Amino acid sequence: MTDNGRPLVVSVVVADGLVGSFGLGVCAEVFGYDRRSMGLPRFDFALVSETPGVLRTDTGIPIAVEHGLERVARSDIVSITAWELFDREPSPVLLDAFREAYARGATIISHCTGAFVLAAAGLLDGKRVTTHWRYAGELAARFPAVEVDPAVLYVDNGQVITGAGTAAGVDTLLHFVRREWGAASANALAREMVVPPHRDGGQAQFIDAPVAACEDDRLGVVLEWAEAHLADDLSVDLLARRALMSPRSFARRFKATTGTTPHAWLLGRRLAAAEALLEGSDAPVEEIARLVGFGTAAGLREQFTRRRGVSPRAYRQTFRAGSGAAGSGAGTAPVQLDRHRVGARGVGSDQALVEAQLGQPA
Repeated sequence: MTDNGRPLVVSVVVADGLVGSFGLGVCAEVFGYDRRSMGLPRFDFALVSETPGVLRTDTGIPIAVEHGLERVARSDIVSITAWELFDREPSPVLLDAFREAYARGATIISHCTGAFVLAAAGLLDGKRVTTHWRYAGELAARFPAVEVDPAVLYVDNGQVITGAGTAAGVDTLLHFVRREWGAASANALAREMVVPPHRDGGQAQFIDAPVAACEDDRLGVVLEWAEAHLADDLSVDLLARRALMSPRSFARRFKATTGTTPHAWLLGRRLAAAEALLEGSDAPVEEIARLVGFGTAAGLREQFTRRRGVSPRAYRQTFRAGSGAAGSGAGTAPVQLDRHRVGARGVGSDQALVEAQLGQPA
């Protein structure tokens, strides 16, 4: 909810036969309920279509869409789901609606092949983006000005966020919630949805190589132990010894199971723990750095700023100060989301990338 009491307006753009059923469900789960008890604002959520009426999803389920594209002109958040009929070009009217929303400062989120529509509108030129791994080559071939990364679950460019296929829509929106309203809200929402608040690894772990099972597995026990001992010096050699493996075998098994490296996994866990302490405690940055395993405040600041785009102090101030900016009415500038980012909402804001960094060595 904004400072003047107006809810955040969220519109999901759909087209007949191209409504991604799963992506639509994820958007509705996050924005369609009153989640204020979890620290989220009040949302005004609705579906939008160039031609309102009864449309069919990609699986043939009929849905009623009441709003036309004029709603996009007053939306703070605009999302688009799958667009997999590549011989069906987005209309100029639809592309203009996205361009105008972007120019006003709305946050734009694509799920799966919805990235093709944003690319056609020119909103992804010069940006690193993602889509479903199966269609990443097609996206890159059609739009050479776009840098397509098929190995990650989402990429955050500030005003534009692109997510990969199907279940990565959950990761994308949980990341967005975490970015805007903090880790506590994202974790509470993840519990409500019965999903992990953050998945390590990227799309690569789902391509032609199933994730190894962890039930009653030595590696799972070691990971659980490591999360409880983040303040310790957790070298690969130490973790390998606890798993009764050689360091080389441990690293290989770790990568096959989690889709990332031990170093990257530990970094992610330590950053998540630091976020929780910054939000929920008054401990000084120096103490938080020690508790989560960065050792020094300088070490925490360096990694936190590099991976989160802001300093630990700025992060704490943001999520303790509340949120929202004024604005209402048709065609008005949307609420200033990602306000805590360096360069947010201004010239060059898209150059201040804070990317997922999933599946990449630390």
